Amino acid sequence: MPARGRSGGREVIFEFTTLGQSTRVAAVDVATGEEVVISGPAGASRGDLERVALRKLLRRLSRTLSADSKKTPRRGGRGVVV
Repeated sequence: MPARGRSGGREVIFEFTTLGQSTRVAAVDVATGEEVVISGPAGASRGDLERVALRKLLRRLSRTLSADSKKTPRRGGRGVVV
């Protein structure tokens, strides 16, 4: 079952899947649908894995949002010039 957390006013869903000696953690930003995945040892604490996944998600969001602001709209209102 996914766990829910908040960071900086953003709602984030965490999904933990343990298989053998490793745990897969997916973190999804609810507002944008952006997802990142990390893997860690099954013996690591849930809080540590969640913190690493959240940091990776926040970094991805900051890079994505800053890249979107640099794009200029195309004439005629259709699409974006990259």
